[in-house]
Amino acid sequence: MLLDASLVGRVIQDYRESKGLSQEVVSGLADIGRTHLSAIERGARKPTLETFFRISEALGIRPSELMRMIEDAMD
Repeated sequence: MLLDASLVGRVIQDYRESKGLSQEVVSGLADIGRTHLSAIERGARKPTLETFFRISEALGIRPSELMRMIEDAMD
């Protein structure tokens, strides 16, 4: 089973929006560019493991929980 970048991005975006956070806030907290976060959310880029951890921390969620959400969306 291949990891779909669009699915990863959609889960991250959905969770970010559910928390009422803007891309600017999350990218700032994660110390990545807003355009980089936007590309991840659109599925144009896959996050590295470090970036995934940074985004998770910025969202206030454990990386393992965010990964579980992605796995659930794959089913």
